[in-house]
Amino acid sequence: MPALPLILASASPRRRELLARAGVAFEVLPAEIPEQRDPGEAPEAFARRLAEAKARAVATRLGGEPRRWVLGADTIVVLGDSVLGKPRDPEHAVELLARLLGHTHRVLTAVSLIASDTGDARTTLVESRVRMLAASEAEVRAYVATGESLDKAGAYALQGKGRRFVAQVEGSETNVIGLPLEETLALLADAESRAAS
Repeated sequence: MPALPLILASASPRRRELLARAGVAFEVLPAEIPEQRDPGEAPEAFARRLAEAKARAVATRLGGEPRRWVLGADTIVVLGDSVLGKPRDPEHAVELLARLLGHTHRVLTAVSLIASDTGDARTTLVESRVRMLAASEAEVRAYVATGESLDKAGAYALQGKGRRFVAQVEGSETNVIGLPLEETLALLADAESRAAS
């Protein structure tokens, strides 16, 4: 449990659920920033930049007093050189899933923790690999019709019905869901110990 108040700079229900399940007390104040990848930007740099930008936007809005931790995160799905974001609509969700099925992709989540008074940031990046099963177009369309995929990077939810398409996860499963819990708690603990010393 962080000694300082924690603000989650995200509207993601998955991140809220994961933090709450870990017993972390927090408030939610979503950041609203454009999530455009710069030309030639590496996926890892893109995720780090967005996570820190989200945390910094909220920290700036809050101001320095009282001192708080602001946690920003960004999860992206990477297939080859392509970054697959959230689907625009059901047809785009079908297209994204069709690209992933039968292949292995990477899920990168950057987590950034910023002190609202100093603006000091600590950021970590976690990678998991997900091997997907093959599936028919009818199966994909039936899944997309549930609505579960529409606000998820890569258009599937590991923690929901989308798990049926997943053959194997190498690495953190909570990372694939949207917040690598073990690494996030370690980041908080490290920040707390530095602040106390």
